[in-house]
Amino acid sequence: MIRFRDITLRRGRDALLQQASATLYPGQRTGLVGPNGCGKSSLFGLMLGELSLDAGEMELPGEWRIAHMAQSFTDLERPALEAVMDGDGELRAAEGAVAQSHADGDGEAIGHAHMRLENAGGYTARARAGELLNGLGFAPEQHEQPVGAFSGGWRVRLQLARALMCPADLLLLDEPTNHLDLEAVLWLEDWLRQFAGTLVLISHDRDFLDAICNQILHIEHSQLHTYSGNYSEFERLRAQHLAHQQALHLRQQREIAHMQRFIDRFRAKATKARAAQSRVKALQRMEMIAPAHADSPFDFTFTPPDRVAYPVLKLDNVSLGYGETTVLSEINLDLAPGDRIGLLGLNGAGKSTLVRALAGELKPQAGQIEINPATRTGYFAQHQLEQLEAAASPLAHLQALAGKTREQGLRDFLGGFAFHGEMATAPVGPLSGGEKARLVLALLVWQKPNLLLLDEPTNHLDLEMRHALTVALQDFEGAVVVVSHDRHLLNSTVERYWLVADKQARPFEGDLDDYRQWLIGGGAAQNGKTGAARPTANSKRANRQQAAARRELQRRSEKLMRKLEKTETELAEVETELAQPELYTKPAPEKLAQLQQRQTQLKAQKSALEADWMVAEAELETTSQA
Repeated sequence: MIRFRDITLRRGRDALLQQASATLYPGQRTGLVGPNGCGKSSLFGLMLGELSLDAGEMELPGEWRIAHMAQSFTDLERPALEAVMDGDGELRAAEGAVAQSHADGDGEAIGHAHMRLENAGGYTARARAGELLNGLGFAPEQHEQPVGAFSGGWRVRLQLARALMCPADLLLLDEPTNHLDLEAVLWLEDWLRQFAGTLVLISHDRDFLDAICNQILHIEHSQLHTYSGNYSEFERLRAQHLAHQQALHLRQQREIAHMQRFIDRFRAKATKARAAQSRVKALQRMEMIAPAHADSPFDFTFTPPDRVAYPVLKLDNVSLGYGETTVLSEINLDLAPGDRIGLLGLNGAGKSTLVRALAGELKPQAGQIEINPATRTGYFAQHQLEQLEAAASPLAHLQALAGKTREQGLRDFLGGFAFHGEMATAPVGPLSGGEKARLVLALLVWQKPNLLLLDEPTNHLDLEMRHALTVALQDFEGAVVVVSHDRHLLNSTVERYWLVADKQARPFEGDLDDYRQWLIGGGAAQNGKTGAARPTANSKRANRQQAAARRELQRRSEKLMRKLEKTETELAEVETELAQPELYTKPAPEKLAQLQQRQTQLKAQKSALEADWMVAEAELETTSQA
């Protein structure tokens, strides 16, 4: 087992851990969580022997083999497959013993060396390394390419494969999903569930933690706190604790009320569609765990955007690519106001290419992309982090967009993204990837977009910021197109999916569970929920007619919902006035009668609107299933 006894671990003058204690038992799969900078990676360094304790003691079996993700490769000319196999030190030692015994011509030594190689799995090592590379998204022809031929993100995948190659007693993984697409995340999830050793995992992907971990180790206030169960169970238990803190109570209730409004909006169609059911379940879980994030440093919302008529944008027989290479062709899609679209597809299928084209950064090779003149696009992509001016502060970046807005107002806004005090005026160059991502999101939110294009927005974001982004996106009234491997974000904010596959982009009738089955089935085109065959001319026409009908019903439903929300707001105001004691202690018969009459009218209006909205939602669901 691993035991920490009253340990103190400092970084400079600051104590990351102060007289902290915890025990990890063999075979446990532990998720290590806590805010950025709390000491998670330092605890890894301690277990790896890279850091020393300032006080206390750590017990870790000396005979345990420890595997972790190395920071870099020293030999960039080494083939990828060989670099992965290098992760198994015993395998390489056994191979060296075989080579040496043959060089010495010692028959007995040769026999012992080959037995050692067999015990190390030497005769299946190349196949195992190949399976790891395939699972993490490498094509077979890439296995023999040199490490230096791969970009930074793909080298991280190689480092992960090298760590998994080692038959470890203790596996330490620090953000292993950061550079993975959804397909690779699902594969890694399955692989880790079968891992027999002790696992300690740092991750900001709550669904990943839920699927793998049976214990959570939480760093908070320089202490180590262990919770049995997965991440959702940890949030539930921590929420119970926080709920007793009166200072947080009101903020918790606002969060829960916000979630409940969103759940109520979709409750009617949740009985009719599997995708809607999974969405409501996700929102119900968010209601339950909201108090666990009541002390989050992040608090922001999207300003209601300007309205835009249908369509927000339209792709008419569009082909996309680079130079003479075509990545996607014959795309016929449109986006309506309020649409919430998630893009699915294998790595390299063209999801980011499609988003770039929607953002206007990539011109079509053929066809036409029509964008409504009233559309204000907010585009988040990883390369935008690199375009921040290193010498400028977060405040300076925002002032460049905000014009004559008062500085205090800008500081208050940046505070919602945890840029407080000197951090708001310091250069952005030294900021971490997560902090830069927060700043790019802040600049995007400030611009009041009515179309959001988000390409892996949660990369580098910690769990608290992911939660805040998810909540903000639920309230966003514009259209959204998102690429993400964060299933919690997709389940909580996306209503429909487009599948990017076979050089096509088309609607996908199903949810993430259906998509997983589609992947298991080889990603072949199928009928029903798991995909659609290549459409004929007649089916395209029928699909367009159905899409037009759905859009009309969706506009009707959204209009009714806006009226319903306005009525509910006015009704609440009237009932607040009716609850004022002075209305009865100082009688005002005329005003009282007016308020009571208006209350009766609004209640009747609310009931009628609710009935009309539920009918519209039922018709919309029927049309969607046709």
